[in-house]
Amino acid sequence: MRLHELKPAPGSHRDRKRLGRGNAGGQGTTAGKGTKGEKARSGGLKAGFRGMSSRNQRMAKRRGFTNRWKVEYHAINISELAAFESGATVDLAALKSAGLIKGKDTLAKILGDGDLSVPLHIVDLKVTASARQKIEAAGGSVSAPEPAETVEAASAKEQPPDVAEAEVAEEETSGQ
Repeated sequence: MRLHELKPAPGSHRDRKRLGRGNAGGQGTTAGKGTKGEKARSGGLKAGFRGMSSRNQRMAKRRGFTNRWKVEYHAINISELAAFESGATVDLAALKSAGLIKGKDTLAKILGDGDLSVPLHIVDLKVTASARQKIEAAGGSVSAPEPAETVEAASAKEQPPDVAEAEVAEEETSGQ
């Protein structure tokens, strides 16, 4: 048997419809699309459109809410920290260089899944309570990240010294 002698199994292959080749071809005039209407035009129907009264079609774009200030943390399990040497200091830069975090502006949080046998020093990373217990049980330490400043402390820093002193003087006189 040669390649030119190969044929598909009988009944497995049908000839394509040759549309719009005249009435003698069986699919002339309207080419199987019926008479007029949107379905007969080029471009067909709009996907998902069910007429002007379709609420879903009109409302779909206005649903939901995206929080622009959401802070996402990359979750890292304790078992992944076994890649570090004993006594190593683990911070965001160390995690990135080890390939545990990808992306430049990523934050990380260490979770307590797995076991840790190497003492590590965790610096400026969020740590769950169970992860903290396992790190300290292995002989390591955790230094918490700096807490965010309160609004009052930040506003006091922004004011010039003479304004802050004037406010303190006002409070003292009004209290008497």
